[in-house]
This record gives sequence, structure tokens and C-alpha cells, in this order.
Amino acid sequence: MMKKYYFIGTIFSLLVLSGIMFGMITRCATPGDSNGNGDGNQPGFEFNTTEAMQLPDPVTDGEMSLEEALTLRRSKRSYADEPLNIEQVSQLLWSAQGVTSPEGYRTAPSAGATLPLEMFFVVRDVEGLDQGIYQYHPDDHTITLVREGSFYDDLTSACLGQSMVREASVNFIFGAVFERTTERYDDRGVRYVYNEIGHASQNLHLQAAALDLGTVVIGAYDDDEVEEILSLGPDISVLYIMPVGHIE
Repeated sequence: MMKKYYFIGTIFSLLVLSGIMFGMITRCATPGDSNGNGDGNQPGFEFNTTEAMQLPDPVTDGEMSLEEALTLRRSKRSYADEPLNIEQVSQLLWSAQGVTSPEGYRTAPSAGATLPLEMFFVVRDVEGLDQGIYQYHPDDHTITLVREGSFYDDLTSACLGQSMVREASVNFIFGAVFERTTERYDDRGVRYVYNEIGHASQNLHLQAAALDLGTVVIGAYDDDEVEEILSLGPDISVLYIMPVGHIE
């Protein structure tokens, strides 16, 4: 009889141990969140596993005053056929979503620091970068390649044929995971996400003016087509597209 109970106890212990080990393995297999937003399990976010490229450090003491940048800010819809450089791309990304404190706070305010925005950009002509679609990771100021190749014809078509999308050296695309904010603020969180995209896009607009570059905010596009081009999951919604190029 004792042998019987000993055998049952041994089997039960092995089952418990197997469950613990399985849990540890699945936690270790969960991808990390490069945005500094917790444990990597946020809705709609999957860390891009391609090799990250470190961007040049952003400039935080530029020569142009904020007042001058505000004065110069205009919507520009026509661009010269001239490449951007990696320093300019780095500065523009940082202006929109860059980290500015040890606590992880960014250049644009975020309701409850829920950080719903995700930034992508489509490269046509940038010195030092191949054509393709890239994702920005603010926490360590790096980028990863999402899709390699030329997507300008597809993106222009998705944006209803608007010429500035095709002419731009880079198109910056703002996406949002609404659930990150609505989990805390319920339906009110939708408004907060729209507020945040306004903050971030204006930052990029002002930075473009300070760099003597042109840009415009585009809201007229086919959502499904753009999200398919970027290979986004169902939880990430595209909110804005901002083509950037040298002013003619």
C-alpha cells in the first residue's frame, strides 16, 4: 500500500514540476518591448527581431529658436529630388517620439504614459539606408527593417495618388495601439490617443522646419491598404502620414 501512495506522489510531483518548467520557458520566449513599455505583452506590439541599427544621437541644442520654427512652419507638398541623410532622419524620429528622461518620458505628452504610438517610415532616398519600411524604437533610439524594397508606388496608390507621397525622400507613418490607452481610460482613451498624435506630428512638423525641410500631414488614404503595406497586425491603426523632403 505504501508503495502505491509513493508512486502516485511521485507522478504528481513530476506533473507539477513540468508545469512550472513550461511556464518559465514560455515567459522566456516572450519578445521584449523595445519601447520601454513593460514586459512586451502589450496589445498589438510585436518586437521586430531583425538586427537593430543605432541612429546618430539627436541634437538637443539646435541653432534655430522655437519661435522661428513656429514662424516657418508651413505645409509643403512639393519636394526636390535630393536625398535626406541619416542624421536628419534620426532627428525627425526623435522629435516625434524620442525619449528625453531616464524615466522614459518622450518629446510628446502621453496620457498616463500609456504610449500608444508606434512610428514607421518608408524610405525612398536616404543616404546610408536601403529602400524599405522601417520601425523606430524610441527606448534605445534604434530602427529595424520591417520590409525591404521599394513601396512608393503602392503607398502613393494607397494615399489616393497624392504626388507628395511619391516625391518625398521619406514618408513617416504614425500608428497607434488604442487598447494601451483605453485599457486604463475606457472610451475616453480614444480621445487621448488622438490628442497624442497631434502633439507628436506637430513636433515633427516643427523639427522639419528647423532642418529646412518640407512636410505636410496627410489624413486621406485607404487605411486597410496602408496597414497591409506595412504588414501591421489588426491592433495597430494608422493615423497620420507625413512625407518629408528638401524644399524645392
